[in-house]
Amino acid sequence: MKKSHIRNFSIIAHIDHGKSTLADRFLLETGLVTVREFQNQMLDDMDIERERGITIKARSVTMDYKHDDGQTYQINLIDTPGHVDFAYEVSRSLAACEGALLVVDASQGLQAQTIANAYLAIGHDLKIIPVVNKIDLPHAMPDHVRDELVGFLGCDPDEVIYASAKTGQGIKEILRAIVEHLPAPKGEEDAAPRALIFDSVYDDYRGVIAHIRVVDGTFAKGDDVDMIMGDRGFEITEMGIFAPHMKPVQKLQTGQVGYVVGNVKDLSCVHVGDTLHLKGQEVEALEGYEEPKSMVYCGLYPSASENYENLRKALIRLSLNDSSFSFIPESSQALGFGYRCGFLGMLHMEIVQERLERESDVDLITTAPNVTYEVVLTDGTVKEVHSPADIPDPSYIEELREPIVKLQVLIPKDYVGTVMTMAEERRGTYKSLEYLGETRALLHYEIPFAEIVFDFYDKLKSSTRGYGTMDYEFTRYQKADLVRLDILVHGTAVDALSTICIRSQGERRGRKILEKLRKEIPRHLFQVALQAAVGGKVVARENIAPLRKNVTAKCYGGDITRKRKLLEKQKEGKKRMRSIGNVTVPQKAFLAVLDTREE
Repeated sequence: MKKSHIRNFSIIAHIDHGKSTLADRFLLETGLVTVREFQNQMLDDMDIERERGITIKARSVTMDYKHDDGQTYQINLIDTPGHVDFAYEVSRSLAACEGALLVVDASQGLQAQTIANAYLAIGHDLKIIPVVNKIDLPHAMPDHVRDELVGFLGCDPDEVIYASAKTGQGIKEILRAIVEHLPAPKGEEDAAPRALIFDSVYDDYRGVIAHIRVVDGTFAKGDDVDMIMGDRGFEITEMGIFAPHMKPVQKLQTGQVGYVVGNVKDLSCVHVGDTLHLKGQEVEALEGYEEPKSMVYCGLYPSASENYENLRKALIRLSLNDSSFSFIPESSQALGFGYRCGFLGMLHMEIVQERLERESDVDLITTAPNVTYEVVLTDGTVKEVHSPADIPDPSYIEELREPIVKLQVLIPKDYVGTVMTMAEERRGTYKSLEYLGETRALLHYEIPFAEIVFDFYDKLKSSTRGYGTMDYEFTRYQKADLVRLDILVHGTAVDALSTICIRSQGERRGRKILEKLRKEIPRHLFQVALQAAVGGKVVARENIAPLRKNVTAKCYGGDITRKRKLLEKQKEGKKRMRSIGNVTVPQKAFLAVLDTREE
């Protein structure tokens, strides 16, 4: 295939704006799948993706399209996730393309994550084709949305394509625009072979399957290859394209997208964003390589200690197919042995937990999530903290730093005041306000990540009647007056309930956690004291009243001393029980620390 006849593109869209349906329609239109073979969301393999209607893993597919000029073009679609938590996968996919379709729902208009991904595409110098999708909906506003796109991109109104992925309207026009408006790959066919690894998956039988975009030269089956960031090379035992399932070929040329398989059983050797090249040849690394950075951490523990080994195997299997997920062993006094796991965000954490429970049949106990903090020690050492238990003794701490993110919130202009109040209550710093058209506004804030990661999105949706959307990007760590809030149950600190918060919020946060715990922890035969402590000082307390047995119920009349004797005996028993009794803390109590914000 000539380089001039290849087009590589991606689809940028907000969740539920029709990206997967549009990809399905391309497969039918180009004849890659027949109507009989077709099923909805062809490129979404996982059950969770189909149920939730979201794309989690980037996928690619190679299609042959016959243009009106009689020439056949090879079109490579590299599908991307739409959620902010998977922005790293989006950036890697965009780096493998020359153009992108910017798809916007005709009934909803531009959304915050669409704008963020569009800026990513512009940063990669991609040609953008604007598409207004779902024009068949009864409440669609295609002309209004087109004006929004024109104002945002500065493009000609005639460049905006009206389409309906559901009915097939506009699909031919989009394919024609991809061939006519997107540039061909820029690589050099005679140069030393180089390829970008934009994704990788693990197969139990074949090992690591790396998804690549060939930038320069040609790779052939049997070549010995190496990776710049990886610590080992391999021989290509199989290579091919996705059509849409894996189809072996003998070679991949400049501009083509496909996969390579070698005898690699360890996914940690293959890094997304790395550069693949022939062994023994010195080549320059392709731009954009960076390690995906986990921003949210939580503890995962088996509900029964005998399932610890099953959990370990399940985590290893999952990490082989998701390079952005990480885990290390840890132990808790309350929960026993488990793992401290790192995620890109809250949705990523939720997806991983669900996959573990479904695919590996492991019953999990989850601790409250924490964002990553930095601690500067008195000797100048900077240490990352993923758990409240990792914070060293205060006498060794010079300062604590919290992660700050750039927050973009896209809302109807009537809700600007409400959302600004909500952001400033969470220690947000106002940066700017833009109006997109007559009805919507884009707010820019800098805000601590811990203030938005748990429930900010839900509160935004409820306060804007479902119309608000948000996107965020990590910027830096900033000094803050942070403390560890310890929760003591019956005099024992429960590390799984500890959290990190601002000192001024410690007492109020502690009281709210204890109020929740008092409702969640069942009553025992003795009084249970719940305490919140900051730096060894108790700042809040709640008591769980004991269950009482009426030991004098069998006494009918008689001397009062008989009743007193029974009551004294009960009192001694309660005292002994209080000193040696164990308190059972149910799983839902560990999540009580999340739902402690004022309504």
